[in-house]
Amino acid sequence: MWLGQEPRGEQNSHSQNVHQRRNPHQQPGWPPGGDGGKRAKAVAIAAATVVVMAAGFTGFLLLSGGRDDNADSGGKNAKASESASRSATASASGSPLGGGAAERPTIPGWKVVVNPKWGTAFDVPPGWDVKGPDTLIGFDDSKVDYNNPENWGKTVIVMSAPAVLRENWCLSDDGNEGRVDGTALAAAGTKGAKGAKSTADAALSQVGWWVYGGYTQPDKKSIIDDEVAKPYTTKSGVKGSIARARSRNTPQKGKCATDGKAMTFGFTNSAGDFVAWNLYGATGVKDELPDSTIMKILSTVRLHGNPTGS
Repeated sequence: MWLGQEPRGEQNSHSQNVHQRRNPHQQPGWPPGGDGGKRAKAVAIAAATVVVMAAGFTGFLLLSGGRDDNADSGGKNAKASESASRSATASASGSPLGGGAAERPTIPGWKVVVNPKWGTAFDVPPGWDVKGPDTLIGFDDSKVDYNNPENWGKTVIVMSAPAVLRENWCLSDDGNEGRVDGTALAAAGTKGAKGAKSTADAALSQVGWWVYGGYTQPDKKSIIDDEVAKPYTTKSGVKGSIARARSRNTPQKGKCATDGKAMTFGFTNSAGDFVAWNLYGATGVKDELPDSTIMKILSTVRLHGNPTGS
């Protein structure tokens, strides 16, 4: 069971100042505004440029510029703000091949998502937006005071080189700030699983945190997660373990608040390190990503080159 445990990985290296902010008109380096129990903001960091992305889940973060996707400690259903710089956003997003890697999709017409750090790749349908390999995505922590600069960047869980489905799937202004923000429908990516004892451990220790961070926090009682991971082999022959989690009757409120689901596939890369492929999305909505599509995406997970990180 994941409850009460921290996800496998190096702990909270995002505690340094990463210039998070919640208002596209604020200057870089300003702290994010405190929303208390309100929905948190989505943030993108492209190199030294702070960009507020038009994408988000609960505490949904897009951090670009070489940060460590193993950061995971531990908001409310997250909103995102409009982009402050389209050119900087494009730089953060990268190419359709996740940074220009010479990789072809295994499913014709799909897009390739490459993660050089962990030496992995997978395919997503054409409607997905593939971000760059230096981009992190994850959730902020509703219990953390982000007005304190020492807490900037602390997260529930993050992963790198993600792909996002419909960044502006739901639009709202729950904070009554006079600005419409967007919530994404789903996202997928890869993160390290340092400290995991097995592929099953890598999967089980992470999957619940995506549902908690994105759809239920600070509540854990509404989460249903697997107690035992199941063996799985991708089409390329990568063997590992999968675990699922979902929420039921989340207590979160707001126009874009929904229940959610997640799947994590734990495996080892070519360096022998435990890593985890993760996908999460909204449930109980008209546009819910079908489980059949999730499994089809999962089937494309494969090793890619020599990992640059550990």
